[in-house]
Amino acid sequence: MGLDFFPSRTLTLYLAKLFVTRVLAVLVMLVIVLQMLDLLSESGDILAVKGNGEPQLWFYVSLRFPQLVARFLPYSVLLATLLTFWPLNQNSEVVAMRAAGLSAHQILAPLMLASMVVALASFAFNERVVTRATATMKAWQAAGWGPIPKGAAIRSNVYLRDGTNILMAGQLSGQGNAMQMHNVTWYRRDAGMMVTGEVRAPLATWAAPGWKLQNAVEFDVKRTIQRPIGAITVAPTITPQQVAISNVDADGESLVALTHSISALKGAGRRTSELEGKWWHKLSGPLSALLMPLLGSVAAFGLARSGQLLVRGIIGMALGFAYFVIDNAALAIGNFGGYPPLIAAWAPFLLFLFLGETVLVQTEE
Repeated sequence: MGLDFFPSRTLTLYLAKLFVTRVLAVLVMLVIVLQMLDLLSESGDILAVKGNGEPQLWFYVSLRFPQLVARFLPYSVLLATLLTFWPLNQNSEVVAMRAAGLSAHQILAPLMLASMVVALASFAFNERVVTRATATMKAWQAAGWGPIPKGAAIRSNVYLRDGTNILMAGQLSGQGNAMQMHNVTWYRRDAGMMVTGEVRAPLATWAAPGWKLQNAVEFDVKRTIQRPIGAITVAPTITPQQVAISNVDADGESLVALTHSISALKGAGRRTSELEGKWWHKLSGPLSALLMPLLGSVAAFGLARSGQLLVRGIIGMALGFAYFVIDNAALAIGNFGGYPPLIAAWAPFLLFLFLGETVLVQTEE
């Protein structure tokens, strides 16, 4: 048995079943509690919009629920590891496994296999569900929880430079020359970059060149006068192609779509290090579920009667949460150009993989 990576089939299924059921239980508990708290904080703003009611609240839940699942799945795997190993150690089941000739890695192997399945499921869920929910949620928020313009669920809050002036759109819909901007504001600035006036309009269409603002209202900053001006064409230097690559949201795009966006930005000479870091993190992020059993396995070993079980559990939890802190910090530093994108996304994972393996080998092997 010592030559096999996994223990017996019965023991493998037993450990994997314990682990998976605890992952699901912890995840459901966390997501339900957090969903209720989040809904309480946002329901007032949603219901304040005329025409919104219970259907809009359920729509919000359908968008927020996948985001919470994706964010807290790795935490659930960490807590499930502790909840699996703690009783096994307390009831001397780990001692019995070691007495039967199993190594620490063999005891840990069923959980690692189950975590790999969880990581793959998490990646597929993020790509197919979470990205779409995130894009729709941001577009809905940009619309002030009101009706989302048709086709505008992909892009929101776009800022573009028109010489010294600024063109801002709340949402975008359509593609190419059929592109439309919704909730548009055009800021007129002087040579000193001071805003001298602004023009607001509910809709802007491509006028080849420029963007035609319909039902526009102008506000003169110097004279503090606001007046309707009807239709006006602004920003002749901005094209639909520039708009298409102006504000790429990595969280709202799948891996394939983000790859195309990065290529388009590179072709336009734009900086893409932040997006490349998030591209790599779409791969390393779900794999954090594979790391949690290794970090939490500290609670599995050592004699329960020695009085160190609680300390080992705290150490395992501390290692897991330290990974998330360092992972977020590395990604943030990479966004500012401090780390190359590949290192920013993968260095924390590899660091804690070696750290967890070192702790396991030094203490149990």
